[in-house]
Amino acid sequence: MTKLSVLDLAPIVQGGDAAQAFANSVSLAQAAERLGYERFWLAEHHNMKGIASAATSIVIGHVAAQTRSIRIGAGGVMLPNHAPLIIAEQFGTLASLYPDRIDLGIGRAPGTDQLTAQALRRNLSGNIDQFPRDVLEIIQYLGPDQPDARVRAVPGYGTNVPVWILGSSTYGAQLAAALGLPYAFASHFAPGELDFALELYRRQFRPSEHLAKPYVMAGFNIFAADTTQEAKLLFTSLQQAFVNLRTGNPGQLPPPVEGYGERLDPQAAGMLANALSCAAVGDRDVVRAGLQAFIARTQADEIIVTAQIFDHQARLKSFEIAAEVHAGLKQAA
Repeated sequence: MTKLSVLDLAPIVQGGDAAQAFANSVSLAQAAERLGYERFWLAEHHNMKGIASAATSIVIGHVAAQTRSIRIGAGGVMLPNHAPLIIAEQFGTLASLYPDRIDLGIGRAPGTDQLTAQALRRNLSGNIDQFPRDVLEIIQYLGPDQPDARVRAVPGYGTNVPVWILGSSTYGAQLAAALGLPYAFASHFAPGELDFALELYRRQFRPSEHLAKPYVMAGFNIFAADTTQEAKLLFTSLQQAFVNLRTGNPGQLPPPVEGYGERLDPQAAGMLANALSCAAVGDRDVVRAGLQAFIARTQADEIIVTAQIFDHQARLKSFEIAAEVHAGLKQAA
């Protein structure tokens, strides 16, 4: 049966701050652990007033320290912003502190705008071949010690932190397949190439020492509440945040607004319909049907659920309902 996990963007809500966002992330991770979610991932973004997880490895350590068993990881680290050795050392340290609980998802995008990418890297030099080389370098640093190695990740070598390839296009699918790595698709906000990318990944997959057969994770938005009307209201926070981002005005996560969708112009409404098409927004029945259909469509080994909900208690309730629905599907299978 398909597993269920959590993707957290550590949202900073309007009127809140990063400290509150981190406290909420810990609270959500503890709830996810109690509810039986497989893993809890945090994503790297920069220069985003509404996202607190820029220093992703530090937040992972903070959350791991206050949970016991759930896997904690990056979904993902944006590798072009970092030297592979630094990431290997960071995740080698995390794996040494929290054995068999740390995942490293790696993405090729900058996780920000071009100006901020320049500030992160100092230059934007590189080519399409650099990313695969960097991924292989990280895997080598985290793998068994090589007696003739002149550079080692300490901590890092021998930890064998699982490495995932993240993506929203066929590029990541092909790379994950060629390297024999698990693949996570960002269908929760960029679903356009989902079906083709998953088919390509499975068809081209080469077994490796890391993975014997393809393993797919797909992102999915779940906004669940006791009533569909309430869930749709909660969903308007994400809708507003997306419109703000796409119109060059990103900010903190706004509170819900009654009737927001009905007031959108056709262009914005179409953009949201496309970007957020992989979503279940409603009561238990709506979420059950939506989750079941998405699992049937993708045949994913794992669904990673995200929910940018303004009120933290409502967010916890949404993940609780999602877990309840998933358990029912699992029991019926």
